[in-house]
Amino acid sequence: MEGHVRKRGNKWYYGFEASNVNGSRKRIERVGGYTKKEAESALRKALTEYENAGMHFQPTEISVADYMDYWVNNYVLINCKYNTRSNYKALIKTHIKPSLGIYKLKTITPTILQEFVNKKYRSGLSQNSLSCIMNVLSSSLRYAVYPAAFIKENPMQYIKKPKYDHATHAKPHKVISPEDFTRIIQQFPQGSDYHIPIMIGYYTGCRIGEVMGLTWDNIDLRNKTISINKIILNRPSGWFFGSTKTNSSVRTIKIGGTLVNLLQKHKKCQIENRLEYGHHYMLYYESKVKDPKTGKSIRKIISLKANETPNSSDPISMVCTRENGKIVTPTQFKSAAKIIRESLKIDFNFHSLRHTHATRLIENGADIKDVQARLGHSNIRTTLDTYTHVTQSMAEKSVEIFELAAVKIK
Repeated sequence: MEGHVRKRGNKWYYGFEASNVNGSRKRIERVGGYTKKEAESALRKALTEYENAGMHFQPTEISVADYMDYWVNNYVLINCKYNTRSNYKALIKTHIKPSLGIYKLKTITPTILQEFVNKKYRSGLSQNSLSCIMNVLSSSLRYAVYPAAFIKENPMQYIKKPKYDHATHAKPHKVISPEDFTRIIQQFPQGSDYHIPIMIGYYTGCRIGEVMGLTWDNIDLRNKTISINKIILNRPSGWFFGSTKTNSSVRTIKIGGTLVNLLQKHKKCQIENRLEYGHHYMLYYESKVKDPKTGKSIRKIISLKANETPNSSDPISMVCTRENGKIVTPTQFKSAAKIIRESLKIDFNFHSLRHTHATRLIENGADIKDVQARLGHSNIRTTLDTYTHVTQSMAEKSVEIFELAAVKIK
């Protein structure tokens, strides 16, 4: 393929003819510089890139900041869940745009990205936060290669994450002792707003969004099971039902007599409270509305007093409610966690209940595959990595057991 250069005004242009498109030749011509030599150099580069990219060749001057907006609008908003979208946009706004936004996308090199990652590491950013930033960069730049075709390769493939000293950077998961859990239950006894969420979390290991999103049709008291198939999440316009973290998070969990009895009593109390509060009792409904950003149908949770008439909505019966019927949300639970930390001096958040549940199971001989399924982990490696301290302890115990059982050799 050949091209040409020519002078127009005080600039030199290069041009060449691209492949036939719908029976006609497509001509490409662009500024090459202020000298003939610059234009000839630009022509050679353009021809090389065109031969590699074909008729879709389109050099771009887009900045990293503008490209991130393009990626969010064309990929993230369409393919990612609400919480993921919110997290990605926050990371882009807080970390990526301030440091990398002024660069042209095509000039971003592995060296620039590695320096950016190293700087974030030296600033004291947590390992999890740095991993999330690197994931956003990897995903977005991979999209820039294909299908966007803005760049030839993903420079993030060459980036190494700095090695963290887990002893100083990683905060260990907190396992709640039986004594501390007793103190927590004494602080929030049966009948209090947070008793049922705490007990469900402790006896099932479910995530906070899964627990607060439970409806009574998820609970089979006769067969002693709880089905997890949605979460509750907060948007600017209110509370909504959303899909679980992963497909593996959709699961049915067996529960024991203790939790079954608590749930039976709680359900009875809800009925009694509704009669006592009358038309002041809060009832809940689900309404399908359109997400203004994605156009997809989403499940909005609507609250109305018992004497108010819903507008084309399906009634739902929430499990985690206050005395007056109002739902208990993950946001509201932060006040309970704060009381536990500050008044009881227990290192606690809702995830502590999940971690304690799994740890106790593994310590007492539960099969790791069963624990994986119960927690809803998509990969057993996640379970093994999270509970390495428990499996190591069990490995030492296994050696002791075999030593006792083995043939004694003198």
